[in-house]
Amino acid sequence: MKNIAFIINPISGTQNKKKLPKMIQELLDKDQWLENIVFTEHAGHGETLARQFAKMGFDAVVAVGGDGTVNEVARGLRDTETALGVIPIGSGNGFARHLNIPLRINRAIEMLNHAEVIKADYGLANDKLFVTTCGTGFDALIADEFAAAGKRGFSTYVEKIIKDIVTYSPQTYHIVENATREGEKTINLSQKAFLVTFANANQWGNDAFIAPKASIQDGKMDICLMSSSALLGAPALALRLFTKMIDSSLFMNTIQARDIMLYRESAAPFHLDGDPVEMEKDIHIRIVEDGLRVLAEKRF
Repeated sequence: MKNIAFIINPISGTQNKKKLPKMIQELLDKDQWLENIVFTEHAGHGETLARQFAKMGFDAVVAVGGDGTVNEVARGLRDTETALGVIPIGSGNGFARHLNIPLRINRAIEMLNHAEVIKADYGLANDKLFVTTCGTGFDALIADEFAAAGKRGFSTYVEKIIKDIVTYSPQTYHIVENATREGEKTINLSQKAFLVTFANANQWGNDAFIAPKASIQDGKMDICLMSSSALLGAPALALRLFTKMIDSSLFMNTIQARDIMLYRESAAPFHLDGDPVEMEKDIHIRIVEDGLRVLAEKRF
């Protein structure tokens, strides 16, 4: 019998959470799992709870929420033997979508009954963890405004994008790679960009694939710079974003690295897994290889 905890974020997404404990109890395999179900009470509580469960030797802790909840739980589980599971009930669910975890709650719970543990990477931006993406530029501005909107859902993202896209002023970014392997060619790049995304996973969420070839198991991040003139090709870019083809656009520059320094002209909005954070002007971003254990669908 294995111990598994479910950390439910009661304000994640738009769905009612009252029936979740009963669904978990009914669908979880009792011969395999002994469950413990808790609700978060404030921001950061998920990290505290996850760390406590890991110290107690739990086999798995499941983040029930969106990418922000996954981020909190992952912070408590990183570099431990306790596996991270996900039941996606957020707005974007980028990490769950990358792992092909079902978006229907009942199917996501049932998947836990035949899941396997894989090793996965996570990222650090000035020592703050991310599991899917982090970044600066227009997407970070939208994340900042979305968090302040008081209304969740994909329509709120669209509303903020339409409001700000014409007036947004890009800045120039300088990216310098910290050499991690002897003999490797290093990156030293300056570019004016509409946005810069550092992708551990392949998407922001909602199947918006900013880094279609990114993998959480390759020890690298995909650095995606969208040209400052991207508005000229906005309709085509939007289509490519949702069809896993944006990396082949002339308006995109995608490179890979393990460890970089990002230098910005000035401090500006920054996000970790879609949530806005206070961040210094210059940012050290790196990938921690195999730092997480994750429950994923079993591969036969």
